[in-house]
Amino acid sequence: MGESGTDQILASKWDIPFVVFGMVRLAFGNLPLWAKAIVLGLVGSLAVWTGITWLRERRRAGRLSRSDRTG
Repeated sequence: MGESGTDQILASKWDIPFVVFGMVRLAFGNLPLWAKAIVLGLVGSLAVWTGITWLRERRRAGRLSRSDRTG
């Protein structure tokens, strides 16, 4: 059989989350509970902050586009 010339590897949609979960488990597995709680709190705060900022920008863009149409 001839080679197709593409060096692509087919992967399932669960490969990346599996690797990320494994890396997090390896990185934080030996930390004490209080350190895990601090890291989780920081990541959670960042996620909430990002969500609020995204919603605020989305609402602002919606208001601007409506005011442009009404004129």
